[in-house]
Amino acid sequence: MSNIPAKVQRFLENHSLSALEFEPGSTPTAETAAQRIGVPVGQIAKSILFKGKDNSYRLVVAAGDKKINSGALKRATGAKHRMASAEETQEATGFLPGGVCPFGLEDSPVAILLDISLDEYDTIYPAAGTDSTGIPLSPDYLQQITGGVKVQVT
Repeated sequence: MSNIPAKVQRFLENHSLSALEFEPGSTPTAETAAQRIGVPVGQIAKSILFKGKDNSYRLVVAAGDKKINSGALKRATGAKHRMASAEETQEATGFLPGGVCPFGLEDSPVAILLDISLDEYDTIYPAAGTDSTGIPLSPDYLQQITGGVKVQVT
């Protein structure tokens, strides 16, 4: 039985995507996901929620081997940010850290920002709402189906 949240499963089905599923807890970081899937860490699309001084939430999706630059995030959004707490992340997205993803957020107040580092790869693997999943897709398709805005924040 799948542990993928219903809202994510519906989103994936609506966009003809299917998840790679592993043992619960086996892919909570970009490094562990890359090892489990068998790809370079950069191909893992890590999703990190930030809260701006303007009280807006922004989900930054970036290549797993990159670090988010806070100054670049401020330049891209016009607001200073901090990483959201686990509680804020779950409240805003419905996901726990380690399983945060850009899918199923249509009804949330979260803006999706896609770092250009993702474009280095033909196939990337964001999570599917759990710490044991990966969704193979192209960066362009990710942007198309999420409405994410391309930014340079790494």
